[in-house]
Amino acid sequence: MPLKIFSLNSLVPAAIVDSIKLNSLLPEMLRPVRVKQKLKHTNLMLAGFEVEVTQKKIKHLHLKVCPPNGTVRISAPLHLSQEKIHKFALSKLAWITKQKKRMQIQPQSKPVEYTNAETHYFRGQSYCLRIIENNKIQFAELRNNQLYLQVPEGADTEIKRAVLDAWYRLQLMELIPPLIKKWELKMNVTVKHFSIRSMKTRWGSCTPKTGRIRFNLELVKKSPECLEYIVVHELAHLLEASHNNRFKELMDQYYPDWKLYRKELRSVSL
Repeated sequence: MPLKIFSLNSLVPAAIVDSIKLNSLLPEMLRPVRVKQKLKHTNLMLAGFEVEVTQKKIKHLHLKVCPPNGTVRISAPLHLSQEKIHKFALSKLAWITKQKKRMQIQPQSKPVEYTNAETHYFRGQSYCLRIIENNKIQFAELRNNQLYLQVPEGADTEIKRAVLDAWYRLQLMELIPPLIKKWELKMNVTVKHFSIRSMKTRWGSCTPKTGRIRFNLELVKKSPECLEYIVVHELAHLLEASHNNRFKELMDQYYPDWKLYRKELRSVSL
């Protein structure tokens, strides 16, 4: 697949269109009132460490251990008592401890500075970054086994990141559709919409009811096999919403080496 140059200067600002919302034409008393979701924040102690608990209008308990420090967060239904939440957390203690230890031994990545000769990744391969500073068009390009980044003179880290991330996003937008098409046919499912986001705790997410899937921008830096694993993983959620035994059977059926690539992705922090 040919790699395209991405230029920020090539983007044309969208036209601003004045419009009148229908709600503004309704009498004030008939307009819908937005009600903020009720949230309740508490902390509980579990085996010597603190757990952040957020209670809100949901049906089920959700637990996650967040990198890089292994912060434990629980989302729980509003009606659930603190005693039941604590009992749930205690039942997951072995898993929580394992995840926290994994994050503690994981080497912390250096902050990215976008300087000459810095190593950056694309499709599982490492490339040396070459910065070109001038007042010409801004772009990123993979050429002669090096990643070139042309930015204005004196450009700061944020500008460099924006140009490179835009290029990464463009590449991922071209890589994902063929994979979705391939696995839609194999799994007999339909993806209604997909998007690319910067996510801190997930490689992807799926809303089965709407057929909408979201992919982490960082996937563009991982191996093609890891990207395909996440595509299959999210499409499998269109057949089974949870990570139960049926979900694992689906993954075994469609992508037998999925555990290998899950381990690879879990070995690095987002």
